[in-house]
Parts: sequence; structure tokens; C-alpha cells
Amino acid sequence: MLKLIELSGSPFQIGQTLGKFGAQAAHSYLIKSPSWHSVMAWRGSAAAKAMADLTEQHFPGIRQELLGLADGLQLPPDDVFLWNCRGDVWSMSPDGCTTVQLPLSGGPRITHNEDGDPGFAGHCGLGLFAPSVGPRFASFLYPASIPGHTFAVTAAGLAMTVNNLRSRQVAIGLPRMVLTRALLNQSAVQDAIGVLRGAPRAGGFHLSLAQRGLPELYSVEFNAMGVSAQAIRQASLHANHVIHPGMAGFPQVVTDSSLHRQQRGDALLDGTQTDPLAILADQSNREFPIYRDASDDSDNENTMATADIHVGADRVNWQVYERPGRPPRYTLADADLA
Repeated sequence: MLKLIELSGSPFQIGQTLGKFGAQAAHSYLIKSPSWHSVMAWRGSAAAKAMADLTEQHFPGIRQELLGLADGLQLPPDDVFLWNCRGDVWSMSPDGCTTVQLPLSGGPRITHNEDGDPGFAGHCGLGLFAPSVGPRFASFLYPASIPGHTFAVTAAGLAMTVNNLRSRQVAIGLPRMVLTRALLNQSAVQDAIGVLRGAPRAGGFHLSLAQRGLPELYSVEFNAMGVSAQAIRQASLHANHVIHPGMAGFPQVVTDSSLHRQQRGDALLDGTQTDPLAILADQSNREFPIYRDASDDSDNENTMATADIHVGADRVNWQVYERPGRPPRYTLADADLA
């Protein structure tokens, strides 16, 4: 069951609450997992120290949130910070996702499968954040991770979903999860894109971004080498590899799952299927389905939740589903965050 938790206070206090929320899963599963040990191979590295120093320099509040997270988890701060840099040091971190992007006349619709480590099933949540500094927002939560690298909606009317990109070329820069957390403090899409363009970047993500009151829906790919922001003009889908022409040529890992989900989604959108929830529930390819619930998934990822976000002229309405075909677990609006 997807838990709903409320978080408020200073960045450190919010981090502490996040840590306490995820502590049981972190100690019973995460720190024993191959994923954790793969990332911890970077303990004490010059890259880890540089990313921590850059986070403190550019986003001291997020650094405090990470320190609070470690305190709540009762784990070493350097280890927790490094875990939140997992996609910057390891191209095969178990973070997936698929997003359908619809530029509609009544406002953009973003529908998103949140895919992650199956070991976190039953331990994830939806957080309602009321920070002492910065806008209120809601975000899907994984244990031991800061918010903002999944799907989120802010009181300012910014809607964002995030897909993993497996870049083979990273640089000394700000961790990608720190950057997307920072985007939740922005009041407009163009400000968010500006943060990405102006920052030194380590790893990369794909984002879908839309803003209450604006008709544009943006698909954004970024990594250490560049940032590509495209306005979506027709129904589109994005999985877990770079597809923008302007980002072509950068070395990346394209898994069979990501390739097949992209191809199947494109085919459905080019055909008669226009319901994004049906597309994201598709399992016609049992080996590489769009909706993933297999214990032997090829990327070791399962769908944890589906968000359906409608960005209108005066409000953002959204639903969060735990399983296809079932009623939504949560129905929210940006006005609920005010």
C-alpha cells in the first residue's frame, strides 16, 4: 500500500522525517542489496567529494536535507549522499519509468509509470511537503532518497515526471537527483530549464514539464554533455534512453526493456490507442512489458505506481494509481498544497 506522509519544517527536519519513513526498508533490504554495494564502491572517491562540495556550494538547503535524511535513517551521511548519486556513478541503477505526454487543447496531460527496485514494493509513499523555505509540493517517495526524481506537483502549479537515463559519460558536477530536487523550488518551467542549463551536471534524466496556465508541454533530456528541451506538439512516449536528435551520439546504455517499451508505446500512439492509462498498463510483450510486475524483470524494476496529471488553465488535477484497472489510491490538486 502506498503510504501518505506529511513533512514540514527546515530542510534538516524534512530530511529527518524522510529518513524515519524509509529506515525500516533501508536496514532490512537496501543496505544488503547488490545495488547498494555497487554504489558504495565509490566511497571516499574524489568524485563523491566533489559532488558533495558542489551541492553545498549551489544548494545548501538540499545538502541539509540529505544530512537530515542520513540522521533519520541512522546511516553514515557520506553513504546516504552517495546513494543519492547512484545514477551519476553507476549507469545500471534500478530506476526506470515510462511517460506518455499528451499536448491537449485543455492543457497538457502527463501520465507516468514509476518503475523502481521491486525490493521497495510496499515501502514507498506519497509525500506532502510544507518546507519552511520554498514552495509546498507533493512527490512520490522511495526509502533513503530525497524527493523530486520521480513524479511531483508543486503549489506553484509546476508538474514534473522523471525518467532514468543511463549515460555512459558523466562528469564532475551536481548529482542529477539534487538538480531535480532543486527544480521543485522553481515557480515556472522556464526557470526550471534554466537551472539545468546553468548548472554543472554529473548524470542525466529525462523530464516531462508543464505549468498551470500555460499550454506548453516540454520534454527535457539532460546529461553531463548537454540539455535538450523540446515542446511536445503531438502525443509522445518516453522510456529510459535519449531520443532527442540534439542529444544523439552521446554514449548511453539502452536496455532491451527500454527499447521495447519505447517501440511498443510509439506503435500504440500511432495506432488507435489514445488512452495513456491503457498504454501504460500494456503487457502484450510478456518479456518486455510497459507495465512491469515480473519477479524476473530484465532490468530488475517493477512499476510502483502510476500518476495521471492534468495541467489546466487554473489548476493541476492528478490521480495516483497502485494497479491498472483499479480506482486511484489518491486524487489531488495543486490547490490542496496551498
